[in-house]
Amino acid sequence: MNVTLLSPRQVSQGWRISEVTLARFRIHGNGPPFIKIGRSVRYDRDDLEKWLISLKRKSTSEAA
Repeated sequence: MNVTLLSPRQVSQGWRISEVTLARFRIHGNGPPFIKIGRSVRYDRDDLEKWLISLKRKSTSEAA
């Protein structure tokens, strides 16, 4: 099993969004899946890709 875990900082820098936005996603449960290891939050790279794919839309009227 080869799992690549990323910190919130790494994800925010790669996606060019704030760490606060990622924290809000976690609080509201509408963001990518995450892993808690003690007090640390980590994101599995594969889960991030799957989540992004699930957000794809063809029009603004398409249901989420």
